[in-house]
Amino acid sequence: MVVVYKISENTKEKMIEYYQDKKREKTPPYAIFQAEEGGTIITLYESLKVMFQGISADVDANMWRDVEAHLNNGKLPEETKKKEKEKKDEKELYEERKNYYYINSIGSDEVGTGDFFGPIVVTASFVSKNDIEFLEELGVRDSKKLTDAKILEVVPKIIKKIPYETIIYTNEEYNKAKDHNMNKIKAILHNKALLGLMKKDNYNYDKVVVDQFCFPRNYFGYLKESNNVFRKITFTTKAEDKCLSVACGSLISRYVFIKEMEKISKKLGKIVPKGAGEKVDSFGKEIVKTYGKNILKSIAKLNFKNTDKILKELKN
Repeated sequence: MVVVYKISENTKEKMIEYYQDKKREKTPPYAIFQAEEGGTIITLYESLKVMFQGISADVDANMWRDVEAHLNNGKLPEETKKKEKEKKDEKELYEERKNYYYINSIGSDEVGTGDFFGPIVVTASFVSKNDIEFLEELGVRDSKKLTDAKILEVVPKIIKKIPYETIIYTNEEYNKAKDHNMNKIKAILHNKALLGLMKKDNYNYDKVVVDQFCFPRNYFGYLKESNNVFRKITFTTKAEDKCLSVACGSLISRYVFIKEMEKISKKLGKIVPKGAGEKVDSFGKEIVKTYGKNILKSIAKLNFKNTDKILKELKN
C-alpha cells in the first residue's frame, strides 16, 4: 500500500523530530529523509510531499493526518490541493459517475481501520435506481460532508428502506488474530458483508462496487483460504463519491461505529476520541492510569503504535 499527500511546514518539523532515530542512511533524491518504523517506509520530500509505503501505510498516514489537522486548525492535507486540480478531479468524477451512479448497485465500505479505539465496521448495501431521489434528499450524494450529528439523524431513515449487511470486527477479535495485515482484514470483511447481503434476497443489480484499497489480484489473494468468495466485483478508487450503494455502506458503517464508540464512552465515563493522533495517546494514558493496561484489550487495536507510546510513558 502507498499513501502520498502534502504536509505543512509545522508538521514537517514534527516528522523530522519523530523519525530522528529511525532514519535510513541512504536518502532518495530530493528527499529530506527516509525512515522505517513497524514495516512502514516513510519518505519526506523537499516539496513537503510525504509518502508512506507498506502494509500499515494507511495507519501511519492517518496518524500524521491527525497531527496536520491538530496543528492547522482542523485543515487536512487533502484540503491543500490547488483549485485547478480540484476542478479537474470534479470533472473526471462526474464522467465516471455516469457508470456508477445511475444504476442498480451493491457496494460496500469500511470504517475504523485507522482508529486506535473502536472496532472495524464494514457494510454492504443495495441501492436501486428508484432509491436515488430518496437518498439525494437525505444528502447521501455528498456523504463525506455529513457530520456525525447528521449521520445519526439520516441513517435510521436509510436502514428502513435500503437493504444492508453490517459486519463488526471487534477489538477482541482483532487482538486475538495472528495476522494484522489491514488490507487482508478489509478483504475478508468486505467478502463477508457482500455474501451476507446477497443471502437476504435475489437483487437485480448492474454492478457490485468496492473501493479499491489494493490491487484486485491481491484482494482475491487475501481470500484464498475462504470457502466462499464473491468475485464479480468492480474495483474503483473514490467509490464512495461515485456510487450511492458504497456511500450508503459508508454512512451505515459510520453510524454503527459512532454507536460502538458511544458504548465505550459510556463504559469509561468519558468521550473516546477518534483517530490515532496525540489526543488519542493522551486519552489512552488517562484510562490506563484509571483502569490498568488490560482495558486496552477490549477497546483498542493493540498493534497500533499508540499502545507503545501510551505504555512507555507510564513506565517511566
